[in-house]
Amino acid sequence: MSIEYIENLGRNAKSAAPLIAGSETAKKNEALSEIARRINQNTREIIAANTIDIENARKNGMSEAMIDRLTLTEKRISVMAEGIGQVVALPDPIGTLLSEKTLPNGLNVKKIRVPMGVIGIIFESRPNVTVDAAALCFKAGSAVILRGGSDAINSNKFLVGLMRKTIADFGFPEDCIQLVEDTSHETANEMMRLNRYIDLLIPRGSGRLIRAVIENSTVPVIQTGEGNCHVFVDESADLDMAVNIINNAKTQRPSVCNAIESILIHEKIAEQFFAKLDECWHGKVAIVGDKRTSDLINVERLAEEADYGTEYLDLRLSSKIVSSVDEAISHINKYGTMHSECIVTNSDENAAKFQCAVDAAAVYVNASTRFTDGFELGLGAEIGISTQKLHARGPMGLEEITTYKYLISGNGQIRG
Repeated sequence: MSIEYIENLGRNAKSAAPLIAGSETAKKNEALSEIARRINQNTREIIAANTIDIENARKNGMSEAMIDRLTLTEKRISVMAEGIGQVVALPDPIGTLLSEKTLPNGLNVKKIRVPMGVIGIIFESRPNVTVDAAALCFKAGSAVILRGGSDAINSNKFLVGLMRKTIADFGFPEDCIQLVEDTSHETANEMMRLNRYIDLLIPRGSGRLIRAVIENSTVPVIQTGEGNCHVFVDESADLDMAVNIINNAKTQRPSVCNAIESILIHEKIAEQFFAKLDECWHGKVAIVGDKRTSDLINVERLAEEADYGTEYLDLRLSSKIVSSVDEAISHINKYGTMHSECIVTNSDENAAKFQCAVDAAAVYVNASTRFTDGFELGLGAEIGISTQKLHARGPMGLEEITTYKYLISGNGQIRG
């Protein structure tokens, strides 16, 4: 049953894709603007659907940090609608001339940006992703198949229904935006093998989800999201700045991928640093630390090897005291997920070494990792943070979910 169901979604998306690919920018923007207006207009109904999901999540024992990812408030709904408005304001990449040349034989060769075709998104919780992903794919001229988790199914059904109705009112096929309403594991597995219809698959969620998609998909995959992010406090750091950055990067929203999961502290300033951190947190964040950390601050328990590779997504982090910037870099490159890493330092030499040697999509000096976001970095809306190197890295905006093709024109040339 799941095979037929998913294949039908794939066929529908493949049929709809050419009808949006050639659409005028103004027409796409009008439809998106109306989606934003209707989202604001239906705030009460969206919260009602989301409340059912939250109640079910609590019955199923979901952690409060994960419930926070699931929850839609009036403010978050307003921000979601605002995000669509920002997508509308972005330049349309489709049709952009990337290069042009005329060869000695007279052939004219153009390279232009074109839609990907059909994009699949497999994600967990966070129903705002449903709207963000749909809006970006729509603006980029691609059809999208959205497969959220069972925990957000009521929220997602309402939001996708609203978007499908809106784009249909503007003459677009409803199937430009589709939701996988069967949230069984079988449908996710079938979606990973739908390479006849899906051109690109993007997983967003836990490390377990992302690894499952990478290991099982026959559709090209962009690896996104898993964020085992670090802050290294160098011996020359302003300690008040370091505590402020770490507090923001861990506690402002601990359940997101650009929150930090580990701190590395230079041994020469460790005692002073942990005294200041304790004044800030007073036990608010559980620390799993090495023996040297435990000598300076109360820890939940001593860290084991696996702790340094764990994405907690909660008010918990790992800690280690190191002897140099080189040891910190080595630790990060061993345990990190190539997402976002930070050094707090007053040494230009160490800052340059850290930014050069750390293998990550975003490497910060003296700033919170929470800025790894398309809008925050001035790049516009994004569909996720790519932690791989092909074909996109870092925030994936409109351009990153497109491709290109060559247009070659001649006047009868043949190859000799």
